[in-house]
Amino acid sequence: MTALAPYEVHAIRYARNPRATTRENFLGGDAHDTPMPLDYFVWAIRGNGRTFILDTGFEPEVGQRRQRETLRSPGEGLACIGIDPDAVEDVIVSHMHYDHCGNYGLFPRARYHLQDAEMAYCTGRCMGHAVLRVPFEVEDVQAMVRKVFEGRVTFHDGDRELAPGLSVHRLGGHSKGLQVVRVWTRRGWLVLASDASHFYANMETGRPFHLLHDVEATLEGYRRLYELASDRAAVIPGHDPLVLRRYPPSAQGLEGIAHRLDADPLGP
Repeated sequence: MTALAPYEVHAIRYARNPRATTRENFLGGDAHDTPMPLDYFVWAIRGNGRTFILDTGFEPEVGQRRQRETLRSPGEGLACIGIDPDAVEDVIVSHMHYDHCGNYGLFPRARYHLQDAEMAYCTGRCMGHAVLRVPFEVEDVQAMVRKVFEGRVTFHDGDRELAPGLSVHRLGGHSKGLQVVRVWTRRGWLVLASDASHFYANMETGRPFHLLHDVEATLEGYRRLYELASDRAAVIPGHDPLVLRRYPPSAQGLEGIAHRLDADPLGP
C-alpha cells in the first residue's frame, strides 16, 4: 500500500469578537460570566499538488453590522502564505452561516464542496423561522444558489474522500448539514472541526455553544471528532484564540495572522 503524502495545514485569522463572554459561549450560560473572545478563521490545506480552502469568512460590512472586528480580508491572509485566491480550485464550505461562506467572489475558479443537507436547510422551510435565520445572510445563500446554476458546486451526502488523505464528514449539530475536514499530516490525522466545536472547552467539557440546530447531534459530534483524529489534541476548534497559542506562526512575522497546524504544538 502506498504511503499517504502529508499535507500542511494553516489557520488564517481574519476577524475577532473581543466582547464575547462565557455566558454566550455555552448552552445554558455559565455561572462565571467572564470574557471569552472569539477568533474567526479560514483554513488552508496544501500538498500533493493541490490547495483546498476551508470556509471563506465574512465581508467587513457584514462583520460591522454584527459587531465583529475585521482584522484583514481572508484573501490578504492567504496571500501572506503564498496562496493566490484566483488560483484556488477547491473550496470546502463547512456550513452556510455568515462567517463561513461570505466573500463569495474571492475564488473565481473554485469548485465549492457542500453537504446536500446544508443547502436544503438554508433554502427550505426552516428559514421561515426568524430564530433559525439568525446566523444566515440571504445574500450568501443567494450567491451559493448562483454557483449551483453555474455548475460550480459539488454536493456531498455524508462522508466523502476529496483527495487521498483528505475527506469531509457530515456531523450536523450546530447547523443541519455541517461538515468537518479530516486531513493527513506529518503528525497523523488532523481534524478541522470548524463550528462542530467553537472552543476546545465545548468538546472537552461536553457543553455546546449556545447556537445550534440539534443538541444531540452536537454532543455526538464531539465523540466523532475524536474518533476521526489520531489523538484528541489533533482536533482544531473553529473559533478558539488558544489555537494561535498552541501552534507556531506559519512564517516569521505572521504571529496572529497565520499559524501552522501540522507543526508540533507549542504546548497544551
